[in-house]
Amino acid sequence: MRGFKDFLMRGNLIELAVAFIMGTVFAAVVTSFTAIILDVLGLIVRVESLSGLQVAGVNLGAFVTALITFLLTAAVLYFAIVLPYNRLTALRKAEEPVAPPTSEELLTEIRDLLRAQAAARPGVVDPDAGR
Repeated sequence: MRGFKDFLMRGNLIELAVAFIMGTVFAAVVTSFTAIILDVLGLIVRVESLSGLQVAGVNLGAFVTALITFLLTAAVLYFAIVLPYNRLTALRKAEEPVAPPTSEELLTEIRDLLRAQAAARPGVVDPDAGR
């Protein structure tokens, strides 16, 4: 039971549940906002309802409504969530302390410096040159 409790209390699961609920509620807001935009567009093009728009007998209104809803949802999610999250992540990475180099990295750097010094002096042979 302890493992199950740990699984339920894990941060990712809680965040996912909150995101799902917020997304569901947000969809209703975007749908109603899309209806307002379609009404305004209908006034501009002098059509009573864009959701019932037909071109050559083909009902394009449902597609236009879905397309505008998708674009509005994507724009709001990008500017309200994705962009701030990316900036926050970049700030966190910039604030993280840089890990000190490992012993192997230091030894490699020392070896490279010694090689560079040996190459700068004429007549000195690099012992690792044949490897």
